[in-house]
Amino acid sequence: PAQTAPQPAAANPLAIPVPEAGTLVAITNANIMTASRGNIMGGTILIRNGKIAEVGTNVTVPPGARVIDGRGKWVTPGIIDAHSHTANEGINEGSQSVTAEVRMEDVLRQDGISLYRQLAGGTTMVNILHGSANTIGGQNAVIKLRFGLPVDSLRYEHSVPGIKFALGENVRRTTNAQSTRYPRSRQGVEDLLRESFIGAQEYQREWDAYHAAKAAWDKAPARTRGAAPIPPRRDLEKDALVEVMQGKRLVYWHSYRADEILMALRVAKEFGFKPHFTHILEGYKLADELAAAGATASTFADMWGYKMEAWDAIPHNASLMAERGVIVTMNSDSDERARRLYQEAAKAMRFGGASEETALRMITLNAAIQLGVDKYTGSIDVGKDADIAIFNGHPFAPASRVDMTLIDGRVFFDRNTAPTLEWLMQLMRMRPRITSDAGGTQ
Repeated sequence: PAQTAPQPAAANPLAIPVPEAGTLVAITNANIMTASRGNIMGGTILIRNGKIAEVGTNVTVPPGARVIDGRGKWVTPGIIDAHSHTANEGINEGSQSVTAEVRMEDVLRQDGISLYRQLAGGTTMVNILHGSANTIGGQNAVIKLRFGLPVDSLRYEHSVPGIKFALGENVRRTTNAQSTRYPRSRQGVEDLLRESFIGAQEYQREWDAYHAAKAAWDKAPARTRGAAPIPPRRDLEKDALVEVMQGKRLVYWHSYRADEILMALRVAKEFGFKPHFTHILEGYKLADELAAAGATASTFADMWGYKMEAWDAIPHNASLMAERGVIVTMNSDSDERARRLYQEAAKAMRFGGASEETALRMITLNAAIQLGVDKYTGSIDVGKDADIAIFNGHPFAPASRVDMTLIDGRVFFDRNTAPTLEWLMQLMRMRPRITSDAGGTQ
């Protein structure tokens, strides 16, 4: 029979649209909030190969560049969420209270519709944390919201390794009356922290002794050196804690009460690391101590009273800590809140009297500093990643919304061409869900 050419498959109507990778993009005549050096009114941002190449009022747009008209628009750095549980459904490994070996990057999902919704709110980067069921939880994953690309494209190539610790009610209530898991008290949490770090120190000494013995064995004459030294047993849990003490892994510490935060500061000082506290609703009570220790804080704007240890929260918390020299961010801890972090930052101005730039930094540059990536993103400066949110009005005005979101100079959200609600609902129904019964809390 006659051979016929294969016919192309019909286009999938539910396929996720993937943005084209343009080499030259110019956002012109926009009001630019740099987050690092004030505002540039009526300015232009030139993007070349995913990086910010020029910013100012006298930028020449090269021929062939894609031009985005920014007249009447306000442009900010892409919003960074310093505490997220998005893009996965494996939040807690709650079977024991120390799980430093588990990794959030192993359970990432690139097809969750919440990623697209967060893009619609100008969010471009998130810090995905293990839950707070454990004294020492799992390792984090910093991702960019490159929705529509393969899952490996989510991981941010310049991210610094981190790990989640937790204090307070979440750890205590995960160890219930029917469980034999330790600890069940706040003082037990401190004991387990110290015990774990002391064990990691002993583990590192074993490896140091092995490396010294191996070096001596390598140098010895072959006829006299005998059997080679045997290395210690590898322990992934202790490896992560050793990295914390060596300054190679950041600690993100779920916290609420001032007394526990002071305890955590003592533990951090004893074992030689600087913590990043999340939630930290009583941070205003010890802002000077936080600043002196070089600790940072990531909090909510006005969430309070949803459990006993959140009873003393106040809406002035972020501004009071910032005034005392603490690097402060607003975090979501919620896919829903992550869609409007710019409104959370606006509350710092409304309730706490923060300046416009201070509030903006709470969701951009300060978050990049906390994640250790401020060299690459977090502000609109030459050489940084072109992660940008374009608003139809001032980002802190109640009625403003995001019109366009760029990551590495690629448009991942455009309100003018955004898929319809019907498309999104079909996508959610068609794509399989991964369920988990791990339990615990965020």
